Amino acid sequence: MEKKALIEAGRIVNTHGVQGEVKIEVWLDSPQFFKSFKRLVLDSGEELKVLGAKTHKGFVIARLEGIDDVNAAMRLKGKNVSVRREDAALPRGAFFLQDIIGAKVVNEAGAEIGTLTEVMETPASNIYVVKGEGEHLIPAVPEFIKKTDADAGLITVHLIEGM
Repeated sequence: MEKKALIEAGRIVNTHGVQGEVKIEVWLDSPQFFKSFKRLVLDSGEELKVLGAKTHKGFVIARLEGIDDVNAAMRLKGKNVSVRREDAALPRGAFFLQDIIGAKVVNEAGAEIGTLTEVMETPASNIYVVKGEGEHLIPAVPEFIKKTDADAGLITVHLIEGM
């Protein structure tokens, strides 16, 4: 599966203070991980250097190059931000959820179940929505997700009655 160069990482939801900082809702695993990026790409394609970032109540407060006052920050409100894949230092075996959307899902015997079409994020765990002959909702926990090969676009699962 071909991987996109840009990873959707969040949305600028508001300004913060009068110095031009922005408040970002984070879509990655954690605000801490988001803070590690030194540049962001707006949905318009404009790239901005991150001058500083801190976490605050589950959000990231960021100072961006060229955004020096509240009026400049206000024009960014509502814009989605992405990060460059090349800037991400993922641990071995880790992947971005967008990298497995469209992956083929098979059972432990290798029989095809369908295609991963969506990942629903819930407080307990993510739920993989797999569509084939029917629709399967599979909790993304080790008991059911046996192997994920994001590079090959293949997920091996263990299903139980009722899934």
